[in-house]
Amino acid sequence: MKNILIINGHPDKESLCSALAEAYATGLKESGAECTLLHLADLQFNPILQHGYRKRTDLEPDLLMARELITKADHLVFVYPIWWATEPALLKGFIDRTFLPGFAFQPRENSPLWDKLLTGKTARLIVTMDAPKWYNALMYRNAGIIAFKKGILEYCGVKPVKVTSFGQVKNSTEATRAQWLEQVTQLGRAVK
Repeated sequence: MKNILIINGHPDKESLCSALAEAYATGLKESGAECTLLHLADLQFNPILQHGYRKRTDLEPDLLMARELITKADHLVFVYPIWWATEPALLKGFIDRTFLPGFAFQPRENSPLWDKLLTGKTARLIVTMDAPKWYNALMYRNAGIIAFKKGILEYCGVKPVKVTSFGQVKNSTEATRAQWLEQVTQLGRAVK
């Protein structure tokens, strides 16, 4: 069985994203998989990469722990809302601070190429949005999802990256949300 890390990138632990992350964990546990659920809202860290890559900022204990969990995981699951066509600042800051050179990727000296240090891992994105899914696809061409999938995860060697998205959260009914939660629970149960 795989070791799975679920990262809830929503800053509100009472959000639909939190419920989806919990539902995925429930499905995994029912299938016998080992998983850890990490709510970024519980972590203490500065989300700003203060000096870019010019100068290293020491990682806070919570980020060191998160990196250890990422290292051990075979499969990463990111659950987050689409805000302003991309991920929330908390999740972006987490990526900026943890997916650093030497951990997630390594630029090659005197070369435009890089080494992908998270090769061998797979991932799933579970995203929510207030817009209809077709609108995000048509108007923005899923830019935020593609940036996260290709520009972050695949850049670091994580693949395949599957995407599950739920649209028009603000106009959804309780029955619709219950269906979404069941769908995500089934996704967790199906992980091999």
